Amino acid sequence: QVQLVESGGGLVQAGNSLRLSCAASGRVFSDFPMGWFRQAPGKEREFVAAISRAGTRTAYGDSAKGRFTISRDNPKNTVYLQMNSLKPDDTAVYYCAASTAPFNVVVATADYAYWGQGTQVTVSS
Repeated sequence: QVQLVESGGGLVQAGNSLRLSCAASGRVFSDFPMGWFRQAPGKEREFVAAISRAGTRTAYGDSAKGRFTISRDNPKNTVYLQMNSLKPDDTAVYYCAASTAPFNVVVATADYAYWGQGTQVTVSS
């Protein structure tokens, strides 16, 4: 089992930045590719970003490219999502997730086995 706890969400104005953190416990953190997803009211969960076990490879959803950066600190068992130039459309609950799939970078929701409880990000115009 892996326990994931997100933090860092909040209310910000458009154009500003936020950094989300996700602390993991329970198993060896570096064994897992990690990802961030988001879900807005009335919409399906959307892929945001993913990172490989060692942090050397990343992937981003279209909405995140050029504005968001995923990173991880394996000794601290933490994955981050730096979000810049935030827009009202970025308003959602953001979830981090850990995958057991045998791939370097995992983008499919179905390939993630463990999920955090989510943190709310609200961007005002």
